Amino acid sequence: MIAHALQAMRAIVGREVAKFSRQTGRLVSALVRPLLWLAVFAAGFRNVFGLAIAEPYDTYIPYDLYIAPGLIGMVLLFNGMQSSLAMVYDREMGLMRLLLTAPLPRPWILFCKLTATAVLSLAQAGAFVVIAALLGTSLPVLGPQTPHVLLAAVSAALMLGALGLLLSVHIRQLENFAGTMNFVIFPMYFMSTALYPLWKLEESGAGWVWQIARFNPFTHAVEWMRYAMYGKDPGLSPWIVLGTLALCFFVASWGYDPQRGFGALTKRGGGPA
Repeated sequence: MIAHALQAMRAIVGREVAKFSRQTGRLVSALVRPLLWLAVFAAGFRNVFGLAIAEPYDTYIPYDLYIAPGLIGMVLLFNGMQSSLAMVYDREMGLMRLLLTAPLPRPWILFCKLTATAVLSLAQAGAFVVIAALLGTSLPVLGPQTPHVLLAAVSAALMLGALGLLLSVHIRQLENFAGTMNFVIFPMYFMSTALYPLWKLEESGAGWVWQIARFNPFTHAVEWMRYAMYGKDPGLSPWIVLGTLALCFFVASWGYDPQRGFGALTKRGGGPA
């Protein structure tokens, strides 16, 4: 049974990796967005945003170095949401019906899809880190802190992939994905510490944005990676990320179960059996 489950994981992850390897434009588009922010936005605001010495930094840092972990989070976030689009497409084409009728527990099949999403997310994030270093923004990812950085990045990729999995339960048509971009991705990214520290939000008087950013799981994913790179204690961020991962995956698994779930999938011809 275990061998069968691992074989299914290899097959699903291998299929997604093979499909991604044939989509060169997908990798390019995934990297262009954060690299534009790094090369243009960070350069333009380098002398506008003054960053005081604050945890996890021990000295003043340039703005591009501050937003780089947030841009890694952007790569993970957009690929996690892209996975929800792929899930909706597979459901409409009937592929999810075939996949979910496999003689394996449904949560395991979904976890295999989630693992495939995380693998692709981490590959794209790794490519971004390399190109950013070539552009002059070198992140401290190598050293004694590397295992902690990898743990933070993997956990963030899984959490955002689980969020995409949860959204795919509710997105019934491909046309609705644009609404997801407007109401999920952009608020989650901009109301976080990806672009500016929490203390700066509070200091500027943006109280409601500060409160949202404090409870935004994406904030804690970015902060966990940021603190891990400098070998500092990330506080409660790992627990919030892992808790959000478990909650999103549990609710998504429940939603994909036609016997107990939301029932939205079984009302469409392309939903799981």
